[in-house]
Amino acid sequence: MIKLRISPEERKQIQRKMLDMGVLNRSAYLRKMALNGYCVRLDLEEVKELNRLLRICSNNLNQYAKRANETGSIYKADIEDLQRRLDAIWQQQKELLTELAGIE
Repeated sequence: MIKLRISPEERKQIQRKMLDMGVLNRSAYLRKMALNGYCVRLDLEEVKELNRLLRICSNNLNQYAKRANETGSIYKADIEDLQRRLDAIWQQQKELLTELAGIE
């Protein structure tokens, strides 16, 4: 355990910076700052969008499998639609990974 003495103004500054970063756990924030000297706040909206697209593709795939089991056939247009959606997901994934690789 390490104890740290700070002034009331320093405490307020730390709290402001924590709020700016969206961090609620003071110990985690101070530990990260002490070890790395910085905290990174990631905007994960793109990850949420990828998850949404994956859910859509998964739902579609389940519907196609159900239809194939019921009728014994599947439509070429359905497969092409699913392939287009998966291609879009892979493209977004590549862009997101490129962005994340640039974070220092």
